[in-house]
Amino acid sequence: MSDSPAHPTENILDELHDAADQHDPLTFGAVLDVLGQQSFTPILLLIGLIMVVPGPADIPGVPVILGLLVIIVGVQIVMHREHLWVPSWIERMKVTAERARTMISWVRTPARWMDRLTKARYQWLIDHAGASLIAVACILIAMTTPVLEFIPFSANIAGAAIAAFAIALLAKDGLVAGIALALSITIGGLVISQLIGN
Repeated sequence: MSDSPAHPTENILDELHDAADQHDPLTFGAVLDVLGQQSFTPILLLIGLIMVVPGPADIPGVPVILGLLVIIVGVQIVMHREHLWVPSWIERMKVTAERARTMISWVRTPARWMDRLTKARYQWLIDHAGASLIAVACILIAMTTPVLEFIPFSANIAGAAIAAFAIALLAKDGLVAGIALALSITIGGLVISQLIGN
C-alpha cells in the first residue's frame, strides 16, 4: 500500500482555489477536470465540505442534490470504476469564483488541523474492501438527506461524516474512519427520532 499524501485536504483545497482563479463561474465540470476523472475520494471530500460550510446545506433542495451526487460517486467506488461519470446537468452546476474562494477560506483552517492530526494507522480498516464499505456508508448517509432537510444542522453533521470518510481514505487513517462511523450513527439517530416524531 502506498504512503498517504502529505496534507491531502489542503492540497485539494489549493487545487480548487487555483480552479476558481481560472474559471468564473466555476462549474462542477471544471472541478472534475482539475481533480481528475479518477478522483473519486476528493470529490466525496468536496461534497462533504460543501455540506459542512454554513449556508449551502441550509438551502432547501441542496442537501438532496449533494446526496444524489454522493450516491452517484459512491456506487461507482463500489463498482471499482476507473473513471468517474456524472450527469451532464451536474457538470453544468456552477458557483461564482468569489463564492468558491470564500467557501475554501472557511474550511482552510479545519482542513489544516485535520491534516496535522491524520496519519496512516489502522490501515486494515482502509484496505480494498474497507474503501467499498466506506462508500456504502456514504451512500446510506446520502439517502437520509431528504429527512435531514427538516432537522436543523443535521445536514452539516452528514457533511462532516462524509468529509471524514473521505479524509480517512486519502490519509489511510482508520481512526478517522471510526470517528466518521460515530457521526454516521448520530445521523441515524436523528433520522429515526424525526421519523418517530412524525
